[in-house]
Amino acid sequence: MDSLGQPQVRTQPMATQNNCEEGDNICANDNMCKEVKASLAHSTVALVEEEPEEIDPWDLPELKDTGVPWSALDTKGKVWRVLVSVGKFILLLGFLYIFICSLDLLSSAFQLVGGKAAGDIFQDNSVLSNPLAGLVIGVLVTLLVQSSSTSSSIVVSMVSSGLLSVQLAVPIIMGTNIGTSVTNTLVAMTQAGDRSTFRRAFAGATVHDFFNWLSVLVLLPLEIASGYLYEVSKLIIDSFQIESGEAPELLNVITDIITESIIQLDQSVINGIATGDPAARNKSLIKKWCHTITKTTLMNVTVPGPDNCTSPSLCWVDGNYTITLKNVSETCNLQKCKHIFVNVNLPDLAVGLILLTLSLLVLCSCLILIVKLLNSMLKGQVASVIKKILNTDFPFPFGWVTGYIAIFVGAGMTFIVQSSSVFTSAITPLVGIGVISIERAYPLSLGSNIGTTTTAILAAMASPAETLANSLQIALVHFLFNISGILLWYPIPFTRIPIRLAKSLGNITATYRWFAAVYIISFFFILPLFIFSLSLAGWKVMVGVGVPLVAMLILIVVINVLQKRKPRCLPAALRSWDFLPLWAHSLEPWDKLVGACTAKCCCCCKCCQLAVEGEEHKEKECVENNNKSHIAVYDNPAMSAEKEVENEFNLEQNILKNTQF
Repeated sequence: MDSLGQPQVRTQPMATQNNCEEGDNICANDNMCKEVKASLAHSTVALVEEEPEEIDPWDLPELKDTGVPWSALDTKGKVWRVLVSVGKFILLLGFLYIFICSLDLLSSAFQLVGGKAAGDIFQDNSVLSNPLAGLVIGVLVTLLVQSSSTSSSIVVSMVSSGLLSVQLAVPIIMGTNIGTSVTNTLVAMTQAGDRSTFRRAFAGATVHDFFNWLSVLVLLPLEIASGYLYEVSKLIIDSFQIESGEAPELLNVITDIITESIIQLDQSVINGIATGDPAARNKSLIKKWCHTITKTTLMNVTVPGPDNCTSPSLCWVDGNYTITLKNVSETCNLQKCKHIFVNVNLPDLAVGLILLTLSLLVLCSCLILIVKLLNSMLKGQVASVIKKILNTDFPFPFGWVTGYIAIFVGAGMTFIVQSSSVFTSAITPLVGIGVISIERAYPLSLGSNIGTTTTAILAAMASPAETLANSLQIALVHFLFNISGILLWYPIPFTRIPIRLAKSLGNITATYRWFAAVYIISFFFILPLFIFSLSLAGWKVMVGVGVPLVAMLILIVVINVLQKRKPRCLPAALRSWDFLPLWAHSLEPWDKLVGACTAKCCCCCKCCQLAVEGEEHKEKECVENNNKSHIAVYDNPAMSAEKEVENEFNLEQNILKNTQF
């Protein structure tokens, strides 16, 4: 490059000088000639130098191996490397096992904290008759118990007991699908330390969210208008003679060893509250007795009057008392449970908060350690092989098959771990470190949605014969909802809108990391509560407020698309949002506001710490000045003053640095 650049840099200023000497029409004086020479010489160098290539932030990073190559190791080194790799793999499995157990405990903690409230929410049938209210209740209840299986089982028990029809249960099932996707989004928040990792991890987690929200936006109006999911599921149930069976337990057999030694919950309490059992309200969710037996005996019972007798022949009056023969069931407790909290005299809320704190601590610690281990293991050739296996498509013309195989893999893995939250939370850090691309994580997440519904179908088949049809129909509604969503948002590449939305959100959260918390709070709490409030106010208020907001949102989206693709179709004023205040179309003012608020919150602690450090520093300086007083005589006063100014400047810079967001 230098050999090509040097002649141009030398000859171009000479030519410019000759032009200046030939006439005054080019240069008026020598100073102007010098300016022209400098400008042209600078531009020539700029032309010679190659512009740096733009790096796509979504490209998978190369995990380079910084260790000694395998060929350079001796026999002892090779044996040691193999042992270390095996040890890391065993540790990885151990941390993954603890991670799954902590997710199970997190679900139990949320049930202890909000389980009874969830039962109370489901009890109000007048609210559930509104499809939008049912959708929001499904979202909020799943957020409270952190388990779509638990919220689905509540719905099944209500339908089985006749308190809720299958038609009203369909929107609630859709809501549970949305609520369960918040877990992996929270897991992605733990990778906010590195911007590029956080960009990929948050996009890989939220692609699941966007799929669920978009599916609901299309399928809920379709279900309200036509009853599509209800009719198809009913047709399937009526067409097959399905017998009840037993639901399999796969991963739960392994994880229950740890989780049941810590806490066991009585799920019948939440179901009893939802079905209106008054005795369930005063019971604790913490299971005390694991082995019980119920005895039914025929005995004399006092009743208010003859109308309450079992039959006229088994009823008699003794003075002011009416007595009848009745079967009375009595539960005998045989063996107590053996978990940690069985003998603890604490309310459910206190135990739930303790478990919530511990499970979150263990979950975050395991996730950090898993990411560290994966970063140390997935290097060099190992990383390239795994990336090729996970992210490479089949050769033409079978490249389209790869995504569908990933869907089946996601469904199978979710069926094994018995939880979509566990599977999607496990692949989120892999997306963050760059082992799995977001294009591959998307079909895996779709498969996890199907996997969790197959588990629900098998669980529904374990229901008693009298409630089997309704239980199985609800599970099939969940299955058909996810299948319909996949048909909408996956087969045609153009329709894979969740990937583009997730990447856009990932870019925003990488620049403004606080926006991730705003997204979670807005989409999973504020928006559902706002819709729920409108649904309680009635259809007139919902239409009057909701329709203008939806129309405005659609208009903004259309204008944004036209601004990027066909700005000429828009008026000059709408070709950009510059006519609005800066805070209305940019996050920069909000970022400054968040930074200022964070600085004010942290300023007291940091300033106190700096004040203590400043006092210690002054004491140290006094000691040094006393020890070196004979040298200070020769100091230059001007230099000392400059030094003082420099020290004050450095102190101010440290304060600003420590108070930055």
